[in-house]
Amino acid sequence: MQVMIDLCVVPLGVGVSVSEYVAACQRILREAGLSYQMHAYGTNIEGEWDEVFAAVKRCHEVLHDMGAPRITSSLRVGTRTDRDQTMTDKISSVEEKLSGDA
Repeated sequence: MQVMIDLCVVPLGVGVSVSEYVAACQRILREAGLSYQMHAYGTNIEGEWDEVFAAVKRCHEVLHDMGAPRITSSLRVGTRTDRDQTMTDKISSVEEKLSGDA
């Protein structure tokens, strides 16, 4: 089953800056061959359910290995069966509607 998630992984106990940890998760997503788009407070990811959630698990494993004693993650999960839709499709649909605004 195809899934789209919005993932925010927050390592705790590592100081104020977490960009090193975010970069590690981005590498995991790239290595997994998933389609993803980072934004200011998380990452949108799409792909097969098992592959996406295996990557989320891997993010936790790697961040713990990097020294994060605690990690909290929040995610929103979306699936649909009526048609195929990508992250780009969803964005394009909204942008198309906005293109008529003055």
